[in-house]
Amino acid sequence: MRLRLSHLVGCALATSMTCNLAWADEVQVAVAANFTAPIQAIAKDFEKDTGHTLVASYGATGQFYAQIRNGAPFEVFLAADDSTPAKLEEEKAIVPGSRFTYAIGTLALWSPKAGYVDDQGQVLKGDTYKHLSIANPQTAPYGLAATQVLDKLQLSEVTQPKIVQGQNITQAFQFVSTGNAELGFVALSQIYKDGQVQSGSAWIVPARMHEPIRQDAVILEKGKDNPAAKALVDYLKGPKAAAVIKSYGYEI
Repeated sequence: MRLRLSHLVGCALATSMTCNLAWADEVQVAVAANFTAPIQAIAKDFEKDTGHTLVASYGATGQFYAQIRNGAPFEVFLAADDSTPAKLEEEKAIVPGSRFTYAIGTLALWSPKAGYVDDQGQVLKGDTYKHLSIANPQTAPYGLAATQVLDKLQLSEVTQPKIVQGQNITQAFQFVSTGNAELGFVALSQIYKDGQVQSGSAWIVPARMHEPIRQDAVILEKGKDNPAAKALVDYLKGPKAAAVIKSYGYEI
């Protein structure tokens, strides 16, 4: 635990007002790759409003689970599903009562090419593409949701030879954005801001076509004595964070 220099200076300079010292801590956070942009935006306000510092690592939920069980120094985990945090809870690897849903994710079929993806996803049934990018369904919930959509559309067999698989949703997005795949299933948050798709063309997949992507957060055992860990979880439940989360296309 450390006291920020700015607080000390402020107190030294204060003459006619009461100065409240605030202790500032650092919190190590494992963040599901789909939530990269929102947490980066939230972190700025969190640090300004609380004085705490958020240090984030990004990746696939399944891989984070393995790292946490092997002693990784994470104190808060923002997963891309609800089953992994529930499993950690069963294994008594989290602070009791800390698990909650911070966002419900949305899947999108996207291409950086304008007009390429129609608003019903019919492009999947055509022969205009050679590669379809998805995240690894074994470790990434958005990848699992993508396979459920293909099953629903009865396109699993047809698309199987075309699928290129990213280690996580960030890599799946990169395959499309760099042209290594003509289109791919991505997290809506990767292409969406303030009510609209930022570039290219997309089909926002109806939630009924796959299991809900409920994203849960927990305070891990290593964060039980860190005030910044609890402060972050509390902050994520507040109105400022909620506004940011919604702006990237998530439900609360």
